[in-house]
Amino acid sequence: MQSDLSFLQLVLNASPLVQLVMASLVLASVMSWAMIFDRNRALRRARTAADDFERRFWSGNDLKKLYRGIDRTQATGMAAIFHAGFREFARLMENPGIDPAEVVEGSRRAMRVALSREMDSLESYLSFLATVGSTSPYVGLFGTVWGIMNAFHALGNVKQATLNLVAPGIAEALIATAMGLFAAIPAVVAYNKYSNQVQRLENRYDDFVEEFSNILQRQAHLSASKKAG
Repeated sequence: MQSDLSFLQLVLNASPLVQLVMASLVLASVMSWAMIFDRNRALRRARTAADDFERRFWSGNDLKKLYRGIDRTQATGMAAIFHAGFREFARLMENPGIDPAEVVEGSRRAMRVALSREMDSLESYLSFLATVGSTSPYVGLFGTVWGIMNAFHALGNVKQATLNLVAPGIAEALIATAMGLFAAIPAVVAYNKYSNQVQRLENRYDDFVEEFSNILQRQAHLSASKKAG
């Protein structure tokens, strides 16, 4: 008698525990792909928004006009960092006699807080991708080991062991390993790719904070000099 080794039949004939492992790996894979597409869109938008804001910022436009043109509730990325820094700068400059260094430091702290929020948003789901990428092969291996144990245990109930008897059980078990790799490989590739993109965006944001802080420092000292004069 020939055993049916079709993929669907092997999955249906697997033990309940192995089927549970397979189902969990399929769910992890589906969730991973959903997060992969989400992060791809989010990071692409973040890069586009950063390019657009940098063009406007370095075009020589008045900073107050640029600040008023930003919607605080919808600002993200570099625009949100700029908005937080300039808002704090304007608030501190209203205090008469304040040290320009305190103004710049307060603005820098506000920008750092905004930068931290932006990084938290960009890094969303990356930890899940890392978890799926690192654990899925082991989950699949667990299902494989369990399935092979059941396959060999079943041989104890027959007088003559043949490859035809053990092959379906081993094939069922190996599907779990294949599913584990299928879930892990895209997650690992996406995690490495997106982590690199997030790091590059963070470097851009850090550079902007320092460059904008220098601009605010010059404006603060210029304003202090005018008041002193």
